[in-house]
Amino acid sequence: MMSTPELAPSSALDEETARSELYGLLALLYYAQPATELIAKLRIAATDAPAAGAFLEEPWRALVGQARAMTDEAIQSEYETLFGGIGKPEVYLYGSHFLSGFLNEKPLARLRTELAQLGLARDEGMSETEDHFAYLCEVMRYLIAGEDVAVANLTRQQAFFATHIQPWVLMMCDDLQKHPKARFYAALAELTRAFMGVEAQGFDMLD
Repeated sequence: MMSTPELAPSSALDEETARSELYGLLALLYYAQPATELIAKLRIAATDAPAAGAFLEEPWRALVGQARAMTDEAIQSEYETLFGGIGKPEVYLYGSHFLSGFLNEKPLARLRTELAQLGLARDEGMSETEDHFAYLCEVMRYLIAGEDVAVANLTRQQAFFATHIQPWVLMMCDDLQKHPKARFYAALAELTRAFMGVEAQGFDMLD
């Protein structure tokens, strides 16, 4: 479902491609323990802003710095500590949890209805529900880069973001940044926060 994005400086990408690639990177990093190959790419990534807007440059530099400072094993172990294990995770990555206080609730049902309208369905090989933040990032990437302009357009992006991501994503970032065992993922949360701010500002300009 998720392919590895190119970690290129923004000067080499147009704005829409940069947005799509950053959503793709977030999807990979939040969905599972980062693969060794992905961490290696992060370590050698240019530390210019990965998407339009210098506002992202500092959090991007901090994330790359954490990747360089930590071992593969430490980063992968941190993922498991924060999001894995049996039972309740240390930090939730599901919209339903933040919007209703419970998993698999009405927000997920509404999301599934909208995904069906978009012609999207969860891959049977995906273990997480559709309200997982990684899945939502993949949907945004599709709405940005997809070839069907009836679906992949700014109006759809704005509506999907405002309904299914914006109401709760900063709460997720808060939980990550205040967690005592989060280092790499605290930096990722700050990049996520900054990018979501840039996205919200861009969508506000459409109104």
